[in-house]
Amino acid sequence: MDQGSGEQGRGDSTVDAAEETAERTEDTAERAEPRNGAQTEEGDLLDPRRVIRPPADRPGMDDVAAISRLKFRYLRALDTKSWEEFADTMIPEATATYSEYLQFESRDAFLAFMRNTLGPHVITEHRCDHPEVDVDGDTATGTWYLADTVLIPAHNMLLRGAAFYTDRYVRCDDGHWRIAHTGYERTYEVVVSLSDLPSLRLTSSRWGLIAREDGIAPVERDPGSAPPREPEAE
Repeated sequence: MDQGSGEQGRGDSTVDAAEETAERTEDTAERAEPRNGAQTEEGDLLDPRRVIRPPADRPGMDDVAAISRLKFRYLRALDTKSWEEFADTMIPEATATYSEYLQFESRDAFLAFMRNTLGPHVITEHRCDHPEVDVDGDTATGTWYLADTVLIPAHNMLLRGAAFYTDRYVRCDDGHWRIAHTGYERTYEVVVSLSDLPSLRLTSSRWGLIAREDGIAPVERDPGSAPPREPEAE
């Protein structure tokens, strides 16, 4: 009787130990990170121990983002005529080519042309998208789709066009990317006389151009003051 009770006790202990081992094994399996492409649970994706790495075929993505920001800064500085900032987007030896008749062999020559051609008497809008940027160490190339608008009141002219930019970039000693070469090839360009747009009214301009009954003309006003308003109809 006592011997039988002892054997039963030993049997119960064996069952309990087996169940405890099974539970530990199941718990370990649940916490183990899936392998061989096994589907993960939502909890695994939120586990801070997991390291999400970019695909191996997309190196230098931080550089691509930095180059894209450089291009956007170039366009903003151009359209706002912030010439010092515009110059800082390029290296001193930067070149530019827009046709066989419009080529520049230095940043200073290119900057002088832009300042003289696109002064406050010209309103511009440049937009670039569809970037194709390839990075190779400390150099890179980029292709961008350009859409631009140029309003020249003095010549009674509105220009619209599109083109593909082809750029080269270098990483400078300060760690920042800058433009080593830029230029584009037009896909189309159209010019419209403002006389053909009798309803056109330029109601606001950063550089003090407004619409009058006899056309678009500059007005003098202090920077920061309220823009002039047209007389209200009686």
